[in-house]
Amino acid sequence: MPSAAERSTEAVFTSAGAAKVLAAACRQAGLDGGGARLIRFGENALFRLTAHPVVVRIARSTEYLDSARGEVEVSRWLSHEGFPVTRVVDDLEQPLVVHGHPVTFWHAIEESTRRPTYEELGAVLRDLHSLTLPDTLSLPPYPVLDRTDRRIDAAVGIPDDDRAFLRKRARELRDRVAALRFESAKGPVHGDAHVQNLMVDRNDQVILIDLERFSFDFPEWDLMVTATEHHSLGWQTNEEYGAFVDAYGRDLRAWPGFPTLRAVQEFNMTTWLMQNVSESAETAAEYARRIASLRNEDAPRDWTPG
Repeated sequence: MPSAAERSTEAVFTSAGAAKVLAAACRQAGLDGGGARLIRFGENALFRLTAHPVVVRIARSTEYLDSARGEVEVSRWLSHEGFPVTRVVDDLEQPLVVHGHPVTFWHAIEESTRRPTYEELGAVLRDLHSLTLPDTLSLPPYPVLDRTDRRIDAAVGIPDDDRAFLRKRARELRDRVAALRFESAKGPVHGDAHVQNLMVDRNDQVILIDLERFSFDFPEWDLMVTATEHHSLGWQTNEEYGAFVDAYGRDLRAWPGFPTLRAVQEFNMTTWLMQNVSESAETAAEYARRIASLRNEDAPRDWTPG
């Protein structure tokens, strides 16, 4: 368990703190970071530079360094394969470690006004799962609950009762996952395969982004995301989910192991959000909704995407 000092160190990863890391990282890389715009703050902080067509990705701590290295390697491999993927800036050292935060630099994608579809997500995952990893690329297994303990210990602004409940639920989920019998062969897995991790560029090409959790494991881990969003949360229409299933060729909900994977996904979605409860009242309220419904697996999930 982290000490009080370690917990306070992790707690300083705010959007304002990330902006200071960004400025130092850009100076080190020889880039102009002036006027950079925060485009996402979640597991990482993402900034779009104004002076260069570059997105800068800042991780929470050096605990994420191996993941950052993996992102760079996977991007280079998939680019070499001709797979439509976010591309790392090759003429910069990758990753940098700045003030204890891994930092990577990516070519900015000029977006179309069109949003990616669930049919396209199914097709991208089908194509990704059909690839064969090169011998030169070593990937970890899917990180089922890899950061759970640290997230729970480091979280600020949550009741101790929530912390105890989440620790207990994590132990239960690990036991349930250990008992699963998967039906598919292992292969490349994105690890966070939701439609928000696709972008459509101005040439109407669908591009896969956010490679942090890329793994070598069972493809069910990718399918569980959209299956859970539809089954538990109703975030897709029946037509959208049907198009996803038709494009991929499988509906995970028919597999006996789906209830366990659904529970894992809901748990991860809650603990991910928990890290940012101090960022806004809206985030704190959404976390409260999620943790309340986790305590009752049969309760409706009126969760807000984000």
